Amino acid sequence: MIRTGIGFDIHRFARGRKLILGGVRIRSELGLMGHSDADVLCHAVIDALLGAVADGDIGVHFPDNEKRWKDADSLKLLASVAGKLKSKGTVINNIDSTVLAEKPRVAPYREKMRRNLAKALGVALEKVSVKATTLEGLGALGRAEGIAAMAVASVEKEVRIQNNSGQKSEIRGQCRMNPKH
Repeated sequence: MIRTGIGFDIHRFARGRKLILGGVRIRSELGLMGHSDADVLCHAVIDALLGAVADGDIGVHFPDNEKRWKDADSLKLLASVAGKLKSKGTVINNIDSTVLAEKPRVAPYREKMRRNLAKALGVALEKVSVKATTLEGLGALGRAEGIAAMAVASVEKEVRIQNNSGQKSEIRGQCRMNPKH
C-alpha cells in the first residue's frame, strides 16, 4: 500500500547557534533556535515520514522537554525514524522537500543536503529532492526572521500474503482487484 505524508517545520534565527540545513553546516552569523540542532529540513522530512505511517510527529518521538535531545544531530534522528519504518516493513519511495528562506542561498549546498538525507534514510540519491525558494520579502520568513521547510514523503508498506499452500510471498505496490466485483 502506498502512503503519503506531509511535514513542515520553522525556526527563527538566533545568535550563537550553528546554521544546519539537511545536515550541512552553513557559515552564517545566525543559526536557528531550537532544542536540537534545529535543522528544519530534516525535521520536515521526519514529520512527512511519520505522517505517512500515521505515527505521530517529531515531538512525540523526540520531545523537546527531554535533555537527551538537546542539541541532537537531526540526521541521526532522521536515520532513527527511517530505521523504525524499515523494521515495520515500510520502504521509502521518495522525498520531495522545499526550504523557504531569504537567506542563505541553498543552491551551493543542495547536492550535499541530498546526499546527507539519502544516506540517513538509506535510500538512493535519486529518491531525494531538495528545492528552495524565497518568499519575495513577504511575512516573517520574507523579512529573514527564520527558515522553514516542507516535505512530502511517499512510502510503501510491504504486504505479506500466504497462499493456499502455506508459502509466503511479498507484494509491493501492486493491487489486484477482481473485475467481477
